Amino acid sequence: MDNVSILVMNGPNLSRLGKREPGIYGTRTLDDINSELVSAFHGISFDFFQSEEEGELLEKLFHCEDNGGVSGVVLNAGAFTHYSIALRDAISAISIPVIEVHLSNIYAREEFRRKSVISEVCSGVISGFGANSYHLGVRGLLGILDGRS
Repeated sequence: MDNVSILVMNGPNLSRLGKREPGIYGTRTLDDINSELVSAFHGISFDFFQSEEEGELLEKLFHCEDNGGVSGVVLNAGAFTHYSIALRDAISAISIPVIEVHLSNIYAREEFRRKSVISEVCSGVISGFGANSYHLGVRGLLGILDGRS
């Protein structure tokens, strides 16, 4: 696919990957995961964004919508997954496809983590494959962009 640009966006606490609960989230850092994506998907342009702030994530999505240049988004919203109606509404307000990803299997965790308020407005959900969740999210997004999904 020519001229495909993917935003990989991460929410709160994902800056702590590699240090935070490695038994659940693994030992790879966010920089490791980002580098592995670039290496695995030649010819795809990636933009990486992480913020602890909900408003910054919303603004980034709106910027992508308004300024073009982004074909789709792979999003690990972290804790915002479970309660951010603002993030849900922002995803719903843009035409760019968004794939929701999670490192851990959120359905095998605490009750509060089993509910995603953003899933209904995302194009797909990947959960429970560790760092590979991002790779699977990119593959799913490429399938959507190519009209196969």
